Amino acid sequence: MKSRFVERLQNILCGEAIFLNEDLKAHTSFKIGGPAEVFLEITDISDLLKVTNLCKEEGVGFFVIGNGSNLLVNDEGVEGVIIHLTGKLAGARIEGDVIRAGAGLSLSALAAFTVEEEYTGLEFASGIPGSVGGAVYMNAGAYGGEMKDVVAGVYIIIDGELKYFTNDEMEFSYRHSKVSKLNNAVIVAVDFKLTKGKKEEIQAKIDDLNSRRSEKQPLEYPSAGSTFKRPETGYASQLIEEAGLKGTRVGGAEVSKKHSGFIINVDNATARDVKELIAYVQKVVEEKSGVKLYPEVKML
Repeated sequence: MKSRFVERLQNILCGEAIFLNEDLKAHTSFKIGGPAEVFLEITDISDLLKVTNLCKEEGVGFFVIGNGSNLLVNDEGVEGVIIHLTGKLAGARIEGDVIRAGAGLSLSALAAFTVEEEYTGLEFASGIPGSVGGAVYMNAGAYGGEMKDVVAGVYIIIDGELKYFTNDEMEFSYRHSKVSKLNNAVIVAVDFKLTKGKKEEIQAKIDDLNSRRSEKQPLEYPSAGSTFKRPETGYASQLIEEAGLKGTRVGGAEVSKKHSGFIINVDNATARDVKELIAYVQKVVEEKSGVKLYPEVKML
């Protein structure tokens, strides 16, 4: 990394927010990956705009993470800048008739906020191990609900400007949104339109869904959640199990015996282990069922 770029970063952020060769294992739910050339903790929109504009000026690539829950990071690490949203960009407040949440806020923390404020509609997301920004980026969903059902609008940095997109303008579909087609776009905050409910009922529904999730999913192991997108016919986990792949291992990576839709890190798995296991699962499932599986996990 050019010293000039780092010096310009230091003019924007305090030294405590800039980390060189930061190990990304500590910042992803898979607990896999090499170092980031530059890792930044950014707390407000002003600094985020300045940093992303600086990256553009200097021709330095950047990638934004929240909880790092849907990422598989290369063993050799990544060049450029990793931006971690925190502080004001990971908070929530009520603005008029919407709940405005920073993109870096975890979905579990947002769910807890909705319980305290007695708003219902986001219970389905309480156990999804991701951030608000990541969830909106991929229109995350569970138990019959998706982000598109509760999002009123999204604030996004595009070409150095903060812009607002309504729900319709976000072009939500299965595990997809408008943002995935935009280069270097950064989700900053999201407005959620929810309805008032009773605190005890909201909490009871969250507890029930989290209990069901814990019974069925291998939450005791590091993973990136569901490894594959839902195919056009059937379910990925069913196809993987029918192919006899449950428990299959490559190095420290394993197709979960508890839920075959998950590839888990059981013994210091590397990104190479996971990639090889994903490719093997795809190959065998296609041979046995004729269905091609596509990864849901983002590979960085």
